[in-house]
Amino acid sequence: MVFSRWTTPILWALHEYGRQRFVELERRLVSITPKVLTQRLRQLERDGLVLRTYHAEVPPRVEYEISELGRSLAPLFATLAEWSANHLDEVDRRRREYDDRPRAGGRRG
Repeated sequence: MVFSRWTTPILWALHEYGRQRFVELERRLVSITPKVLTQRLRQLERDGLVLRTYHAEVPPRVEYEISELGRSLAPLFATLAEWSANHLDEVDRRRREYDDRPRAGGRRG
């Protein structure tokens, strides 16, 4: 549930930046499509990890924030951020090594 493609980035953004409107989240998660963001937010709301607040204004306004249950994942986010800081350079190096390796049949990549 937490490690599906967009769940962790959405929860992290809400944890890190607080309550946000749909468009703000969409800007922070550059390559997510509106359809996928909508689907993930609905699932996270259903799971109790995200709270959705509807403001009956003209035009209507909807805001999303991480719930207490979602906030309980903060230690996990901190651990992932620490791991990333310590290991992403190595991951990048290994990717380059892998991509530069000769392949069977003489083809690369």
